Amino acid sequence: MVFRVCEGRITQNALLERLEDRGFQTEPVDGVSGFHKVVEGPGPLSATPEHWLGFLYVQQASTGVAAPAIAPEPGEHVLDLCSAPGGKTLHMAELMKDSGCLVASEVSEPRIRGLLGNVYRLGNSNILVTAGDGRDFPTGVTFDRVLVDAPCSGEGTLRRAGGRAPNQSMSFLSYVTKAQRELLERAVKVTRPGGVILYVTCTFAPEENEAVVSDALRRLPVEIEPLSLSIDYAPGLTHFEGVRFDPRLEGAARIYPHHLDSGGLFMARLRKLGDGGSRSFEDIVPRVFPDDSLSVDEANERLGSALEEFRSRYGLGSGLDRLRWIFRGGRAWFHTLDTWPVQGWESGSWRTVSVGIRGIDFDSRGRPRPSNDLLRLLGDGMTHRTVDVSDDEIRNLIAKKPIAVAEKERGPIGIRHRGDLLGRGALTVDGLKSEIPKARAADYLRSLS
Repeated sequence: MVFRVCEGRITQNALLERLEDRGFQTEPVDGVSGFHKVVEGPGPLSATPEHWLGFLYVQQASTGVAAPAIAPEPGEHVLDLCSAPGGKTLHMAELMKDSGCLVASEVSEPRIRGLLGNVYRLGNSNILVTAGDGRDFPTGVTFDRVLVDAPCSGEGTLRRAGGRAPNQSMSFLSYVTKAQRELLERAVKVTRPGGVILYVTCTFAPEENEAVVSDALRRLPVEIEPLSLSIDYAPGLTHFEGVRFDPRLEGAARIYPHHLDSGGLFMARLRKLGDGGSRSFEDIVPRVFPDDSLSVDEANERLGSALEEFRSRYGLGSGLDRLRWIFRGGRAWFHTLDTWPVQGWESGSWRTVSVGIRGIDFDSRGRPRPSNDLLRLLGDGMTHRTVDVSDDEIRNLIAKKPIAVAEKERGPIGIRHRGDLLGRGALTVDGLKSEIPKARAADYLRSLS
């Protein structure tokens, strides 16, 4: 069991101390920054409050090499062409310090739901999720960096199946290699001149790795950039069973299970040829973006009064100033994207699924209430209107049983347990009630056992 520390939410030392207090013994993964291995523990990490709070992401050590290899920088515009369930996407968002613009594209609706769950849990606010086939990704804009984590035969995951290689049909292998070539070609098209493409699979098959990249080097305006990793790895193949690949493929990287005691991975880093022109979308996103039900002035007024109340009534200050807002569905969602690369993309096969994270709910009388996600992500800066509850009290709240508290002023209030702000409650005439969604609250309760 390996996990990545979400350092935008918590320091490594603080998280490791919390896990040690819960009985986990961990050690760092050499050469993979921010990743740690569980040596011994009382149960799965996914059943801990730290996981629920978004302080960690369970992720194979080998996959933790990809985001540093593509090396996105704060403020850049980045595309993940096959993003779900989001491990590499969220790792890139953290390296970008939640700035710039990170488009996460995915074709599978069930996998999109899993991706969104991870985005909302970790709280990375510079991610825009789109639905569509990456092979048809719109070509109206270009990006600084594009990750192609291509579908593959998955030979690198054979340890999960007890060492048995996946039984893939010839028709699947023919389909997947064609899809891989088309995905990489589309990635090159939507990368700016001078930009970077990282091609990744979790398989060992040369026909899905070196053969695909060799074909791209022959047909497309790209050059391979030799990888130099801080872990043990093997070079890419230049020939296999009588088939020769471009000799530059030696600069690719093959990670085998014995290198990291992890899954297998193939990576090739490409640079698009050209003069290094700028990105093709430069429009700055306004701080407030209204939906069809509000004018710009109405949206600004509504947001301004809400944020003023959050500062004065709840003590929420630091963190709010860097956020941008979009109104939709009667709510306000916050994000830190600096541009909309998707205007005009909407079509029968492509759509924008999510921008940012739900931030403000409005009750039936239009009064603003901070969302559970906003409180959980900015809870350290909330100085007013919180109530600390005991273990028994949080169990009662999750069971929908009101509890008595000393605070008398009715209305929304933050629920804090063991020092962590979990979300929103409501002080009513009957006492304190939880407004944390039922499923999320049940997951938290299970994490306490």
